[in-house]
Amino acid sequence: MYWVRIRSGRGEAPASARLVPMTILVTGGAGYIGSLTARLLAERGREVVLLDSLERGCRAAARDLPLVVGDVADPSTVRAVVDEHRVDALVHFAAYKAAGESMEQPGRYFRNNVGATAALLESAAGAGVERVVFSSSAAVYGTPDALPVTEAAPLRPESPYGESKALVEAMLGWLDRLGGLRSVSLRYFNAAGAWPDGSLGEDWTLTTNLVPVVMKALLGRRPPLQVFGSDYPTPDGTAIRDYVHVVDLAEAHLAALCHLESGGASAAVNLGTGVGSSVREVLDAAERASGRPVPHELAPRRPGDPVAVYADNRLAAELLGWKPRLGLDDIVASAWAWHSSHPDGYPAGGHHPDGHGS
Repeated sequence: MYWVRIRSGRGEAPASARLVPMTILVTGGAGYIGSLTARLLAERGREVVLLDSLERGCRAAARDLPLVVGDVADPSTVRAVVDEHRVDALVHFAAYKAAGESMEQPGRYFRNNVGATAALLESAAGAGVERVVFSSSAAVYGTPDALPVTEAAPLRPESPYGESKALVEAMLGWLDRLGGLRSVSLRYFNAAGAWPDGSLGEDWTLTTNLVPVVMKALLGRRPPLQVFGSDYPTPDGTAIRDYVHVVDLAEAHLAALCHLESGGASAAVNLGTGVGSSVREVLDAAERASGRPVPHELAPRRPGDPVAVYADNRLAAELLGWKPRLGLDDIVASAWAWHSSHPDGYPAGGHHPDGHGS
């Protein structure tokens, strides 16, 4: 348990002053990565409170954690939550995430991912929150010039979704320089998997990510999977991506909070395994996990798809002490455990807006 001593406004409170637990506000905490991160934080003894509009989150994903249903852009809601729960740190997941959808509705993405985040940060900082862990994305890089991708790579987003993440990172930089709000932006590569026992996972309703789409094909919930490109210059001819387990991502959020709590400086950090897995390797892992073949067919390459993308994750190890523990088989086995037991998602329904929260 982490504690903070109440200050009186005239310096430190007397030694006899009451100590109260520090609380972490998790926005988008009824979404995919948000719900798993909140669960891990709670299991590690942290006090957490979730804020989610439930537009695409699901109440059941919050389990027994305190959930406030509301809009992160509403100052009165944010300030009330911060005051009531004595919040001093923010883990911000709430956003839309589908890159393709963002190309069709750019204004909606900028309004929600950037405008609502600006309002949230202003309200939270004004209420006394001093630390932020932000759910960013490797989409800020676009198609990288070199592999593995380091944090020094130029930011060249190729969708309004990626641009929205880059804009929030820039906003956080200014808030640190001008207002002292320190932050860590975590640039996820390909988040995948579920809680190991299959009790928490991703609602696949809106996702186009490979692992849940493979699960849909296995369970007969979609036509055979199309493998876009089998003639890439890779060992098996299929494209390579860096898949990182959602539980490892949750661990990284805790590590980022610890970094900030110990006085660490603001930073942007890649979260990936540092190695790539091909589409064929994902299919093979799915067949091992399920014991059945994945219905699929070969298709031409999609324009703009890079041959391979994977992270340089050395900064995460050096700065946060974080290294991924789980590999591709763990990712796919946990996804199978979740989707095969929850083919329609949570009992009450509902969607997850961004694969990174609600």
